Amino acid sequence: MEFSMNTPIYQQVVDEIKRMLMSGELQPGEKLWSARDMAVRYKINPNTAARVYKELEFQNLCFTKRGLGTYLTEDEEIPEKLRKEKAGLMLEDVVKTLSGLGYTKEELQKMFEKTVSKL
Repeated sequence: MEFSMNTPIYQQVVDEIKRMLMSGELQPGEKLWSARDMAVRYKINPNTAARVYKELEFQNLCFTKRGLGTYLTEDEEIPEKLRKEKAGLMLEDVVKTLSGLGYTKEELQKMFEKTVSKL
Protein backbone atom coordinates (compact mmCIF):
# COMPACT_ATOMS: atom_id res chain seq x y z
CA MET A 1 0.00 0.00 0.00
CA GLU A 2 1.30 3.43 -0.92
CA PHE A 3 0.57 6.12 1.64
CA SER A 4 -0.48 9.68 0.91
CA MET A 5 1.15 12.56 2.75
CA ASN A 6 -2.23 14.32 3.14
CA THR A 7 -3.85 11.86 5.57
CA PRO A 8 -2.45 10.20 8.69
CA ILE A 9 -1.17 6.68 8.01
CA TYR A 10 -3.41 5.09 10.63
CA GLN A 11 -6.47 6.63 8.94
CA GLN A 12 -5.39 5.32 5.54
CA VAL A 13 -5.10 1.79 6.98
CA VAL A 14 -8.51 2.17 8.68
CA ASP A 15 -9.96 3.24 5.31
CA GLU A 16 -8.33 0.24 3.60
CA ILE A 17 -9.82 -2.19 6.12
CA LYS A 18 -13.22 -0.54 5.67
CA ARG A 19 -12.81 -0.88 1.90
CA MET A 20 -12.00 -4.57 2.31
CA LEU A 21 -15.09 -5.02 4.48
CA MET A 22 -17.29 -3.19 1.94
CA SER A 23 -15.92 -5.24 -0.97
CA GLY A 24 -16.29 -8.59 0.77
CA GLU A 25 -12.56 -9.27 1.02
CA LEU A 26 -13.11 -9.29 4.80
CA GLN A 27 -16.28 -10.68 6.34
CA PRO A 28 -18.17 -9.63 9.49
CA GLY A 29 -16.89 -11.62 12.46
CA GLU A 30 -13.61 -12.46 10.72
CA LYS A 31 -10.45 -12.49 12.83
CA LEU A 32 -8.04 -9.67 11.99
CA TRP A 33 -4.26 -9.77 12.12
CA SER A 34 -2.34 -9.13 15.29
CA ALA A 35 -1.02 -5.58 15.62
CA ARG A 36 2.47 -6.94 14.93
CA ASP A 37 1.30 -8.77 11.78
CA MET A 38 -0.56 -5.66 10.63
CA ALA A 39 2.60 -3.60 11.09
CA VAL A 40 4.51 -6.04 8.87
CA ARG A 41 1.68 -6.32 6.32
CA TYR A 42 1.38 -2.55 5.83
CA LYS A 43 5.00 -1.69 6.65
CA ILE A 44 3.97 0.60 9.50
CA ASN A 45 5.10 1.13 13.06
CA PRO A 46 3.49 -1.29 15.58
CA ASN A 47 2.19 1.74 17.52
CA THR A 48 0.43 2.90 14.36
CA ALA A 49 -1.11 -0.56 13.97
CA ALA A 50 -2.36 -0.36 17.56
CA ARG A 51 -3.89 3.02 16.76
CA VAL A 52 -5.66 1.49 13.74
CA TYR A 53 -7.34 -1.03 16.02
CA LYS A 54 -8.19 1.65 18.57
CA GLU A 55 -9.90 3.69 15.83
CA LEU A 56 -11.75 0.66 14.43
CA GLU A 57 -13.00 -0.17 17.93
CA PHE A 58 -14.06 3.46 18.44
CA GLN A 59 -16.11 3.19 15.21
CA ASN A 60 -17.60 -0.13 16.44
CA LEU A 61 -16.08 -1.95 13.48
CA CYS A 62 -14.05 -4.41 15.54
CA PHE A 63 -13.73 -5.81 19.05
CA THR A 64 -11.07 -7.67 20.99
CA LYS A 65 -11.56 -11.03 22.66
CA ARG A 66 -9.02 -11.19 25.44
CA GLY A 67 -6.38 -13.78 24.63
CA LEU A 68 -7.94 -14.63 21.27
CA GLY A 69 -7.39 -11.55 19.10
CA THR A 70 -9.27 -8.81 17.32
CA TYR A 71 -12.36 -9.51 15.21
CA LEU A 72 -14.45 -7.48 12.83
CA THR A 73 -17.92 -6.62 14.03
CA GLU A 74 -20.39 -9.47 13.66
CA ASP A 75 -23.10 -7.07 12.46
CA GLU A 76 -23.95 -8.33 8.95
CA GLU A 77 -25.44 -4.93 8.02
CA ILE A 78 -22.20 -2.99 8.52
CA PRO A 79 -20.72 -3.54 5.02
CA GLU A 80 -23.86 -2.17 3.36
CA LYS A 81 -24.04 0.75 5.82
CA LEU A 82 -20.42 1.60 5.01
CA ARG A 83 -21.07 1.36 1.24
CA LYS A 84 -24.06 3.70 1.47
CA GLU A 85 -22.15 6.15 3.64
CA LYS A 86 -19.17 6.16 1.26
CA ALA A 87 -21.38 6.51 -1.83
CA GLY A 88 -23.31 9.36 -0.23
CA LEU A 89 -20.13 11.25 0.59
CA MET A 90 -18.74 10.74 -2.90
CA LEU A 91 -21.97 11.87 -4.58
CA GLU A 92 -22.20 14.88 -2.30
CA ASP A 93 -18.67 15.88 -3.25
CA VAL A 94 -19.36 15.52 -6.98
CA VAL A 95 -22.62 17.49 -6.72
CA LYS A 96 -20.91 20.31 -4.78
CA THR A 97 -18.07 20.46 -7.29
CA LEU A 98 -20.36 20.49 -10.34
CA SER A 99 -22.76 22.96 -8.73
CA GLY A 100 -19.75 25.20 -8.18
CA LEU A 101 -19.21 25.07 -11.94
CA GLY A 102 -22.71 26.42 -12.47
CA TYR A 103 -24.68 23.25 -13.25
CA THR A 104 -28.32 23.31 -12.18
CA LYS A 105 -30.10 20.54 -10.31
CA GLU A 106 -31.90 19.51 -13.50
CA GLU A 107 -28.65 19.40 -15.50
CA LEU A 108 -27.02 17.29 -12.79
CA GLN A 109 -29.94 14.85 -12.80
CA LYS A 110 -29.71 14.46 -16.58
CA MET A 111 -25.94 13.97 -16.37
CA PHE A 112 -26.37 11.35 -13.66
CA GLU A 113 -29.06 9.45 -15.58
CA LYS A 114 -27.00 9.54 -18.78
CA THR A 115 -23.90 8.30 -16.99
CA VAL A 116 -25.77 5.52 -15.18
CA SER A 117 -27.40 4.38 -18.45
CA LYS A 118 -23.91 3.81 -19.93
CA LEU A 119 -23.13 1.17 -17.29
